[in-house]
Amino acid sequence: MEKIEIIGTVAAILTTGSFVPQVYKTVKEKSTKDISLTMYTAMFIGVALWFVFGVSIQSISMMLANGITALLLLIMIGLKLKYK
Repeated sequence: MEKIEIIGTVAAILTTGSFVPQVYKTVKEKSTKDISLTMYTAMFIGVALWFVFGVSIQSISMMLANGITALLLLIMIGLKLKYK
């Protein structure tokens, strides 16, 4: 693995992991009143585009990070719609 890919992997773990506590808290409390649907939707679109870019340059770290983050964002969007 190249040095730059290792840096990308560490960045991926940190940025993707940052969403996990929010998803956990939202599932536990069943409350999304302080969550912006617009922000999470825009973030999902951006992350999905980063995923496509990662595929095009064949970057495993970019694909994994953005694929997992997109899934977490979709969960949050679903919870937002469920617990309006």
